[in-house]
Parts: sequence; C-alpha cells; structure tokens
Amino acid sequence: MTITLVTGGTRGLGRETARRLTALGHTVYLGARDAERGRTAAADLGARWLRLDVTDDDSVAAAAAELGEREGRLDVLVNNAGVFEGMATPEEAGVAEARPVFDVNVLGVIRTTHAFLPLLRASAAPVIVNVSSGLGGFGIVTDAQRRESAWSLPVYAASKAAVNMLTVQYAKGLPGVRVNAVEPGFTATGLHGMSGPGVQSVEEGADAIVRLATIGPDGPTGTFSDRAGDLPW
Repeated sequence: MTITLVTGGTRGLGRETARRLTALGHTVYLGARDAERGRTAAADLGARWLRLDVTDDDSVAAAAAELGEREGRLDVLVNNAGVFEGMATPEEAGVAEARPVFDVNVLGVIRTTHAFLPLLRASAAPVIVNVSSGLGGFGIVTDAQRRESAWSLPVYAASKAAVNMLTVQYAKGLPGVRVNAVEPGFTATGLHGMSGPGVQSVEEGADAIVRLATIGPDGPTGTFSDRAGDLPW
C-alpha cells in the first residue's frame, strides 16, 4: 500500500489529486489546517485527514509525528498547498504582499519536506512532487510565444521560481528520493477564481501531478513538466 500525503488537499488540485490517487489504491492523507474542511473532504474521498498548517513549524512537526505513529513511513509527498496574492503588479507588490505568499509557497515546501524526510527515507521508493507554475520558469516567461510572458506578477512568479530551484537542489542532494516539479497549467480553481476559454478543468490540471506521484523506482528526478511533457526551467 502506497502512503501519500497531499498538502492543501481539501479543494482544487489537491482534492482532485487525492481523489485520483485514492482511486488508484493509495492510502491518502489530506493535509489541511481547517478541521471541518479536512474531515469532510477526507470522508467524501475515502482519504484520511491530517491536521497540517504549512506555515507553522509546530503544526508540521506534529503532523509528521502523527503520521509516523500511524504508518511508520511516507512514500509520496505532494507539496500542493499554495496561495496567490491577487495579480499584484510591480508597483503594488511590497513586502506585506510577498511575505504570506512566500511563507506558504516556498517556506511551506521547505518545512514540510524537512519534517517528513525521515518518513520518506523509510520508504523503499520515496517520491516528492512539488506543484509549481509555468510563471516560475525563466524559459517560459521569457518566451514571447507563451501566455505567461504577457504577465508581470513578481510575487507569485518569484515564489514558484524558488520552488523550481528547491526541486533541483533536493533532487541533487537527495539521490534516494525522486523529486520533480509540475506545472498543472492554467486551471479553474479557487486559487485565482478565473474560468472560461483557455482555462482547463481541475481534472486536466491534476494529470501531471498524478503522473509524477505514481512513477516507479526507475522514474525521473529533477524534472519540470506539465501534462504534455518536459518544460524549460
């Protein structure tokens, strides 16, 4: 049985990822700070709720301890929890706007990965999937043919660029763990509230996450991809 933790698992891409992985036979833990939402989502999906606030060191440490007591290991960590500051332009984006975004999107990945690494080490084939964005790819935002090149979103884009670099460094420094970043694509979720032409479904958005969460022992590491394949960093 594959033991999987999905942070930010009560809605959007996290929930869909949890649904899909549960259907594939994983024992899925939904990491969520809100007890009511966490328990409800877990019950709906046939998953398990784990109290987890990625911005709180003590909460993350307690969640790792609890999972360790329950399962003794973790096979797949999906660092999905993320926030968006609301299209803040360079003129609008100050420290007050950046701090909470980096606390979740970047420090949250570091906190969670660090705390759960001993449990991942106990797995025979540990996997980490970091949910990133094309907005964090230098090769994407500088390509005039890509829609991401038209936007200037320094806070969110910089946070996801940091996630991409963390992915590369973890992949290099943790040779026994397969660590990859994924770009779900422009997906209709509560993160930004956008929908319409050119916005894909949450089911489509979860494709890349699920693919990297289910790789075998000989799967890739240190990659950045979307549902169509590899992406430039």
